[in-house]
Amino acid sequence: MARVLVAGAGPVGLTAALVLARRGVPVTVLEAEPGLAAESRASTFHPPSLEMLDELGVLDALLERGLVSRTFQYRERRGGVIAELDLSVLSGDTPYPFRVQCEQSKLTPILRDRLLAAGGEVRFGAAVRAVLPHAGGVEATTAAGGRFRADWLIGADGAGSAVRRSLRIGFEGMTYPERFLVASTRTPVEELLPGIAAVNYVFDPGEWLVLLRTPDHWRVLFPTPDGTPDDRELSRLPERLRGVADTEWDVAHASLYRVHQRVASAFRAGRVLLAGDAAHVNNPLGGMGMNSGIHDAVRLAGALAGVLEGGPEAALDEAAAARLDVALSFVRKVTHANWERMRSSDPAAHHAELRGLAADPAAMRRHLLRTSMIASLRDAA
Repeated sequence: MARVLVAGAGPVGLTAALVLARRGVPVTVLEAEPGLAAESRASTFHPPSLEMLDELGVLDALLERGLVSRTFQYRERRGGVIAELDLSVLSGDTPYPFRVQCEQSKLTPILRDRLLAAGGEVRFGAAVRAVLPHAGGVEATTAAGGRFRADWLIGADGAGSAVRRSLRIGFEGMTYPERFLVASTRTPVEELLPGIAAVNYVFDPGEWLVLLRTPDHWRVLFPTPDGTPDDRELSRLPERLRGVADTEWDVAHASLYRVHQRVASAFRAGRVLLAGDAAHVNNPLGGMGMNSGIHDAVRLAGALAGVLEGGPEAALDEAAAARLDVALSFVRKVTHANWERMRSSDPAAHHAELRGLAADPAAMRRHLLRTSMIASLRDAA
């Protein structure tokens, strides 16, 4: 059978490779780094992603490492809980009516091991630098001078994708006016703020923030003005954390990064497909980046396997077009609306709406179908 290359051994690339390997397709993953990334990065898995990971045989291992979060909260900075939403109202829509909080770095070793067991291959230290289409296939060249030929290639090599750039696929969008400062802390936030959920969106007209629990840490996300030195903002972190709870915080790691909202002009170019951040990036509010990338991987790799098994190539075009539409009309729209709501100069204007959702199970379900991403994949009206 035809061989497929996958650029990138993150959760998206490894998911795509595993889908193919389980269908008997020879697949090689080319990863730039010497090993799997250890950074926490994305940490929320939505119900549809859990369904897909279950079908791939990796969900049980993820659940052993993660935290099940059945509720999430909208909070005021100093006024407590505005509304708590319960994902159990989705029990008729999904077998997994909850989120799982777990760093993506805990999923990728599971995917790698399953991929190797299914006959796939991972090459580390193989940073793809260019992709050259040729008759009947593609050739990928790496920074170390390696040359890999295959029939198809899936680019899952991140927002700076060399695959996308070498094919001159557009990547239009915007850059947000503030940077995001994320701190991972060993401080037990659940003791400082009793009753807090594992996922919390905190409104404040002066400084909104997000509080997320993972198995190893709590993560605190602050918006940070553009144009100030990074070292100055990092030095202010203890003061900002004391504004959340007046204690000395035990910070394990902190990083400051810019946030973009961009979508590739096409998710397919001949024998090359794009998935995950290589195809679209968005702000992290709502946890849709990694999840939509996993959805890309399952849909596109599944369609490609169908083509390699003799199915019509039109099915692959349909899958690529569908994932592009989700990126444009759903992920981009929802995550940008989340950002606008959080930074509102009058957050109290949203309180009545949120309390109304919490008090009305039918309205809550409609809202959670969107925030859980179920509505991006199927009609669940």
